[in-house]
Amino acid sequence: MVFTGLSVYLFWGLPTPWGLTSTNYPVSTKIFDRQGVLLYEIYTEQNRTPVKLADLPTFVKWATISAEDKEFYRHHGFSYTGITRAAFNTVFKRKLQGGSTITQQLVKTALLTPDRTIKRKIREFVLTLAVETIYSKDKILEMYLNHAPYGGTAWGIEAAAKTYFGKSAANLTLHEAALLAGLPASPTRFSPFGAQPELAKTRQEFVLSRMVEDKHITESEDQEARKQELIFASQAAEIKAPHFVMFIKDQLVQHYGEKIVEQGGLRVTTTLDFEIQDFAQSAIATEVGKLKKAHVTNGAALVTSPKTGEILAMVGSKDYFDKEAQGNFNVTTALRQPGSAIKPVNYALGLASKKITLATVFNDMPTCFVVTGQPLYCPENYDNSFHGPVQARFALGNSYNLPAVKMLALNTLEEFVPFAQKMGLSTLEDPKKYGLSLTLGGGEVKMTDMAVAFGVFANLGDKQPLISILKVEDYQGKVWQETEIAEGEEVLSEDVSYLISHTLLDNNARAATFGTSSYLTISGHPEVSVKTGTTNDKRDNWTIGYNPDFLVVTWVGNNDNTPMGAVASGVSGASPAWNKIMGFTLRKNDLLKHAEKTGKTLEELAEVKVPSYQNWPSKPEEVVGGTVCSLSGLSPGESGCSTRFEYFLKGTVPTQTENLKQTILINKDTGQPVMPEESPPNIEFQDHQVIIDLLGTIFCLDCPPSPAGTASAKLKIENLPKLISPTP
Repeated sequence: MVFTGLSVYLFWGLPTPWGLTSTNYPVSTKIFDRQGVLLYEIYTEQNRTPVKLADLPTFVKWATISAEDKEFYRHHGFSYTGITRAAFNTVFKRKLQGGSTITQQLVKTALLTPDRTIKRKIREFVLTLAVETIYSKDKILEMYLNHAPYGGTAWGIEAAAKTYFGKSAANLTLHEAALLAGLPASPTRFSPFGAQPELAKTRQEFVLSRMVEDKHITESEDQEARKQELIFASQAAEIKAPHFVMFIKDQLVQHYGEKIVEQGGLRVTTTLDFEIQDFAQSAIATEVGKLKKAHVTNGAALVTSPKTGEILAMVGSKDYFDKEAQGNFNVTTALRQPGSAIKPVNYALGLASKKITLATVFNDMPTCFVVTGQPLYCPENYDNSFHGPVQARFALGNSYNLPAVKMLALNTLEEFVPFAQKMGLSTLEDPKKYGLSLTLGGGEVKMTDMAVAFGVFANLGDKQPLISILKVEDYQGKVWQETEIAEGEEVLSEDVSYLISHTLLDNNARAATFGTSSYLTISGHPEVSVKTGTTNDKRDNWTIGYNPDFLVVTWVGNNDNTPMGAVASGVSGASPAWNKIMGFTLRKNDLLKHAEKTGKTLEELAEVKVPSYQNWPSKPEEVVGGTVCSLSGLSPGESGCSTRFEYFLKGTVPTQTENLKQTILINKDTGQPVMPEESPPNIEFQDHQVIIDLLGTIFCLDCPPSPAGTASAKLKIENLPKLISPTP
């Protein structure tokens, strides 16, 4: 009785092997923006064109067998090696897995659902034995080639050949057949039209290597095939926001499987705002087009809502359909160096640990850093000059390099890297891999991660992971997935977040470098915080700006990492596109808010100039104001110094009164102060007007000019703890 009940449970409704020749009717999956605009329809051709194995080049057969099941002609449906591996993973790793022979894949693809259950595995076992009994090996392989998923609309080798190469499968060459044979293992991941097209070539070469190992081709045939250029057919399907759509499709496939995404009739509502997306795509294409003389060939943009983490626009390259320029490469998810754009994270750690305040002085002067076992590191500023004593607000606002390197030396890499990871920069790894140049962009990050990290500042300390899908349902209305916006994780205090944001929106704090009028200011919206970044080798140029409502990241450069020509942050490069996109996004928001306030429709307001609805970051109670000396950042007291106003964390307002006159050691041969790590023979104590920063470097205000114009210093990193004094 038990056996009968179990048999009914396992085999009731079991499809027959003859179902392999039946016709099914898949339903397309549709991807929409947040307002219901159709971005892309993923579908499978209902009228397949079956091919006979005998009509295909022999290497199509052998490429498939080498890629998927080298023992195909020697087993009876199951690979004992695969079964052993699957059993091990199921028992010891608690991960249900199958042996995955060609016959099993045919049964799974054509007859069964993708559910990973023991019941389904037993059904697969029975059907695989039946298929092996009923059909010959060649017939099984032929049916597999006609049923296998090759990505997108391509189900079956004939559809794949036409989709990717615009030809019949009978006319495929070896190098084309090897690429197609590598796709069924993960059609979305390995697709040359997908988010990572470079993986298609890697997979093709893997298949060719396996064919050599299995003695289906010679090594010379392998090498010749690798040299052949892969010329792909154009994608005829209409697609809006293509980089974003492929980003979404990758997630869907990982969650639901290839077959459900291709044939399951999903209806996917995303976070994208197509109006912003369309404008951003146009802005990137236009601005990159202006940079041809600067040897810039590509650009990218990302727009998010910091509060929710929702992606509102994703422009992965200037033109997705430009195959010559690798337009389908998605820069927003690729590894690039951030340049100075990472500096706010560095200063945030200094403020959070109370090593500095925004009034702390860094002596911006020629300085070399000595690290045992490494070459001497002597960073320079972007403008090839030095600026003397600079307080932290102005050092960050003007993006001076020397103060930032000193800030990282104070923080230490051992503290900074974990802090940056906590902020969202997930690709930064072992601190031992980096040097002090990390604060100038010496580590690789993703644009999506930079959006998360800067979103922390916008959210007053809360980290929100990026999301791109709001809802997934099927064509019959059944909800499969609905995203709830969770509360962010607090990774930084409100106080420090506010201080960083206030510095980055302070136009006066960056005026020395960028002037008072630049692409970093948005007309009608002075509440926007912004930071630029350019790598020393001019391979990457960034602009990242935000207010509490919106965050925009832009980038320009070259996919192949070749250097750009003259690109000046705030004047050219990524900043003009950033200004356009941020301005458009804020004006759209102004329009929506004004419509809500007045009760008028958007059509009624179309020709009306609406007011700016500014959203300044809220000042926390723990942030207090204070007056400091403009030069030293110390308390004015009775010194009579010129003063300025600054914000501080409560309890860190300077109390030490400014007194610039100090007795210091002077090198009598040069008339310059004796710096840390120096021990010249001819020295004496003298009284001078000086600024000494936290690293012990001395800037003398009344010493004679040195031959180079300023004094210089060498700092041995291992000795820094001896030099650092408490913040006033």
